[in-house]
Amino acid sequence: MFVHGIGGPRDAAEERREWLNALADGARAAGHADAVSGLTQGRLAETRFADYSDLFTDPDAQGAEAIPGAGALGGPEDRQDTEFMTAFVRALIDEVDHQARERGDRRTAAVAEDALAQLPDEDGKDDEEQGVGEPFRVLGRVLTTLLQAPGLRGSTQWASGLPLLSHLSQVGRYLRRREADGDRRTLDARIRERVLSGTDPDRPLIVVSHSLGTVVAFEALRGYEGRVPLLVTLGSPLATGAAVLQRLEPQPPRTPARVERWLNFWDRDDIVVGRPRLERWMRPNASGVVPVTARVDSGGLWVHTATKYLRQAAVAGPLVEALKAGPLVEAFEK
Repeated sequence: MFVHGIGGPRDAAEERREWLNALADGARAAGHADAVSGLTQGRLAETRFADYSDLFTDPDAQGAEAIPGAGALGGPEDRQDTEFMTAFVRALIDEVDHQARERGDRRTAAVAEDALAQLPDEDGKDDEEQGVGEPFRVLGRVLTTLLQAPGLRGSTQWASGLPLLSHLSQVGRYLRRREADGDRRTLDARIRERVLSGTDPDRPLIVVSHSLGTVVAFEALRGYEGRVPLLVTLGSPLATGAAVLQRLEPQPPRTPARVERWLNFWDRDDIVVGRPRLERWMRPNASGVVPVTARVDSGGLWVHTATKYLRQAAVAGPLVEALKAGPLVEAFEK
């Protein structure tokens, strides 16, 4: 099962094809050319693309029209959203600064310091003096500054901070656990329900999740009763301090009970990844499983996209090996 991340409305069938083709490229690079046709033609595994993107643009969702991720910038217009996005952006800046200093990159560290100095006041005075919309415009400019860092310039799909902020706001909307529908199901609950819809606990489930999808998959799997031989997280913000990590359910965060192996991948130039080493922040499940993190270097543009990660041999190799395992193949062929 593929679980997508932040972004606009999706064409599930087309993205499923794109993710599978990218995984096939990665399989070739990893020495598994024999698995390519099985992947793309659906013989190796039944593949589902879990699309929940329309739930962020549902006009019937409470307050959806005021959220940056649902359209034009102009909200969300309450203090909780301001506080969340400020904390999230601060965490991203801190991580960029930390990594830059570790590798002696003074230019990137200087840009991060400049971006940090531009952040809105945490006490909320800016909200009162300039209006609730202004902090979001300020955060957009802060992210625009951060994107000029030598390590990020030209390696991200966002040319300026406002589109990035709009997409990042979806993480905040999910974790706010509000926007209930007529049946009182909050947005996050409806997203998890959508993701798990159609899964069969009697069959082994391999989950490949990306960006916000790693948060969704992590929470959706906490009560899942079927086998999960492998969970793969790509470009994950799961460990992003108070902004994400401390808002996860359950607390303290731990590997979902039925996950048998967890591989986490991050690109150094992926701005969405706050703290990449998930194993430092995640408790093991009863089987002792914790994430195992590996860094990949994609290079070029669009490093945050799922397909960029899936084309990496380091990502595709263990994923294809899990799919080729005898018990899995037999289960998928039933």
